[in-house]
Amino acid sequence: MVEPPPAPDDLPRAVPDSRHHLRLPYVWILPILVVAVGAFVAISQKIAQGPSIDITFLTADDIDPDKTKIRYKAVDIGEVTAIRVAKDRKRVIVTARIRRDASDYLLDDTRFWVVRPRVNGGNVTGLGTLVSGAYISVDVGHSPVRRRSFIGLEVPPVVTSGLPGRQFKLHADDIGSLTIGSTVFYRHIPAGEVVAYDLDPGGAGVTITVFVNSPFDAYVTSATRFWQASGIDMSIGTEGVRLHTESLASILEGGIAFQVASGASSSAPVPADATFQLYLDQERAMQEPNAAVQTFALYFKGSLRGLSVGAPVDLRGITIGEVKKLSVEYDPARGMLHFPVEIDIFPQRIRGHAAGSSDRALIDSLVAHGMRAEIKSGNLLTGQKFVALDVHQGLAADPVRWDERPAVFPTASGALDDIQDSVASIAKKLDRIPVDQISARLVSTLAGLEQTLKSADGLLHRVNDELAPQVDATLREAQGAMRNAKQALDQDAPLQTDLEATLLQISRAAKSVNALVDYLERHPEALIRGKSKEER
Repeated sequence: MVEPPPAPDDLPRAVPDSRHHLRLPYVWILPILVVAVGAFVAISQKIAQGPSIDITFLTADDIDPDKTKIRYKAVDIGEVTAIRVAKDRKRVIVTARIRRDASDYLLDDTRFWVVRPRVNGGNVTGLGTLVSGAYISVDVGHSPVRRRSFIGLEVPPVVTSGLPGRQFKLHADDIGSLTIGSTVFYRHIPAGEVVAYDLDPGGAGVTITVFVNSPFDAYVTSATRFWQASGIDMSIGTEGVRLHTESLASILEGGIAFQVASGASSSAPVPADATFQLYLDQERAMQEPNAAVQTFALYFKGSLRGLSVGAPVDLRGITIGEVKKLSVEYDPARGMLHFPVEIDIFPQRIRGHAAGSSDRALIDSLVAHGMRAEIKSGNLLTGQKFVALDVHQGLAADPVRWDERPAVFPTASGALDDIQDSVASIAKKLDRIPVDQISARLVSTLAGLEQTLKSADGLLHRVNDELAPQVDATLREAQGAMRNAKQALDQDAPLQTDLEATLLQISRAAKSVNALVDYLERHPEALIRGKSKEER
C-alpha cells in the first residue's frame, strides 16, 4: 500500500552552515581604508577648490602653472592651473582655480595684476617676490554682477578698499608727469595719492582719480582748487630768485596739491567722486574764477615770433587775460596775409567806477581814452613775448569793431616795431643812393686830387730850392735891424737921453703957452697995448 505524500509543513528545512560563508581576509582592510580616505580627501579638495576663472595678460612673465598663487591681502585664495596663448596671439590667458570660500570675490569690477619687483620714479615695490616668486594680487570690487573672465592690469593699482577717505575726479588737458601712486599734498602734507587715470572720450583731455585719506578729505569743498605740484616752480622778483616745490618725491614722480581758495565765500561739502579742474600751477588755481570772458582779435604788423598760446594779457603788470589762439588769414581781395591773435579778457578783473556799467561800456571807455594792444618782450633770454594793454596819447580814434566775430580790438606798434620800421626806411633810402655813380666820381676825384698833390709837391720843392735862401737872408737882416732898434731904445743910449731932454723942453714950452693963452683970455687988449706997468 502506497503511503500518502507528507504535508508541506512536515518537509525538512535547510539550515545554513555558518562554517562555510565567505569571509574578507584581514589583509584587505588597510588598503580599503586608504582608498576611502583618499577619495574623501579628493572629494573635499574638489569641493573646496571652487570655480575656475580666466585672466588675460599681455605676457606670462613670472607666471608658472601649479606654482603661482593668487592672493587677497596676503592670503592664498587660489592658484594658476594653466597658461595658453589667445587665438589672436596678442595676449595670454591664465586659468586659475579659486577656493570655494572666495568665490564671492569674483565680481564684475574685481581687479587682478601680477606683483613683481618694480621701480617707478622714487618708489620700489615688490621686493618680497625676489624670494617668494611673483603672484597675482586681487582687489575685490563692489559690483552685484558676477563674472568668470577678467582682463588683468599691467600696472599695479593703488588699493583703497577699506581705507578711510574718499575719491575725487580731476580733469586736465594732459597728465604731465603724474603716474599712479603720485602723492596728493595738502599744505605740503601727504594727504592721498593718484589711483587711476583715463583718457576722456574723443581724446580731448584726461580724467585723473585721486584718493584723499581721512581726515584730509573733509577739507575738499566746493571752493577747493587742485593744481599740478610736479617739479620745481622758480620765480624771479624784487626779492630775488624763489624756488618752490612740494617735496623731493614730487620732483621725481610728480604730485598734486589742493587747498581752499583764499577769500572763497562758499565752502559747502562735496560728495565722493565729485569733479574738479586740475590747474597747471598754484597761481592759476588761486585766481578768481572768470565768470565773464570777452574774446577779441588783434591784428599786428610785426612778427609774432615768441608769442604763444597761454601767454598773458598784461595791463601794467596785472594779468587780465591770456592768448587763446594764433592763426593766419588770407585776404584774396588785396592778396595779403594777416595774422590774427585771439585773446580772452576777463573784464571783472578791472573795477569800473561807473555803477552798473556793462563790460562792453567799460572796454569802449578805455579804448576811447587811448588804450591799445601791443606785443612786448617778457624775457630777453628766452625771447618769450606777451600782449600788453596800455593807454597811448595822441593816437587817432580807432574804436572796437563789435560787429565782427570775434570783435577786433585796436592795436599799436611797439617800440621794437618802430625800430624795425626805421631801420627798414633807412635801408630803403640807402638802396636809392647811386652808389656806382658816386664810386665812379669818387675815383675820378681821387685821380685829380693825386695830380694836384703831385703839382703841389713840385711847387714845394721849388720853394725850398729858390725862395728859402732869400727868405733866410731877409730874416737875418730883420734880426740885425731889430738889434739896432733895441740898442737905440735902450735906457742908457744917447738917443734915449736926447729924447728925454727934448721932451722936457717941450713940456716947459707947453706950460708957457698955456700961461700966455690964459693971460690973453683975461687981457685981450694986451695984444695991442702990451702989458701995463703994474703987471711988469
